[in-house]
Amino acid sequence: MPFGYVSPAQAMRDKAEYARQGIGRGRSCVTLQYEGGILLMAPNPSSALHKISEIYDRIAFAAVGRYNEYENLRKAGITYADITGYQFDRSDVTARGIANYYAQNLGTIFTENLKPFEVEIVVAEVGAQPESDQIYRITFDGSVTDEPGFVAFGGQADQVSAALKEHYSPGMSLSEAFAAALAALSATGNGERNDVAATQLEVAILERDREHRAFRRIRAARLAELISESRPATADDAAADPAAGSPAPVTPPDSGPATGPAAGGTDRGSGVGGAGDGGPLL
Repeated sequence: MPFGYVSPAQAMRDKAEYARQGIGRGRSCVTLQYEGGILLMAPNPSSALHKISEIYDRIAFAAVGRYNEYENLRKAGITYADITGYQFDRSDVTARGIANYYAQNLGTIFTENLKPFEVEIVVAEVGAQPESDQIYRITFDGSVTDEPGFVAFGGQADQVSAALKEHYSPGMSLSEAFAAALAALSATGNGERNDVAATQLEVAILERDREHRAFRRIRAARLAELISESRPATADDAAADPAAGSPAPVTPPDSGPATGPAAGGTDRGSGVGGAGDGGPLL
């Protein structure tokens, strides 16, 4: 046996453990269906490095892990979607096709490269009806799973998923879905709650009834409004103490609608970074 020999099975186990540790240091992201579409939410203190983005007309991308790696994957997915839509038809661009594209690339990288990508990805597509919505989870080794209803991934995904399962139910409104996602992301392993501030949240939706481009971000006044509406559902202490009563609603400075890309514009920009060996874990 040559000195320093490592069996292929052991090498794969080492690479898988390395990737899991990197992804586990990131912050969990949740994606769930609601009555009017699909909600995507992630804690993200950075205003420049997005974890949630638009891929195509009715398809969104969310990721956890090393930013420069999943940003390269995001841009490659946009290129794949644009070329497919141009060569064939826009209806031929689907979340399933993009998920399979990512799976092939991540599987090749995991098998052939010394260092695997420390990323976990979700590709979501909103359909004309709730039963036609699609949510796919792609892991660092190229495995793809179809996630009906909701999914939590990255970071402490098991804890977040368990909390989300308690709060989720089909046919929820946007406010109810937001409250469920916020409660799941705020839950910790010992039963206590770690509230997430509005400035540390990145939130987007795929809106079912929106023509052509369904993706839009929720920012500023609309985000503050949703957080204030979700507080009664997430404030366990207030519910346990009748004398405390419900918290006073927060009046947002601007009651305008959720913001999103301007008509004719795009939210699929190239982003920043993505070239170095390092990069933050988000």
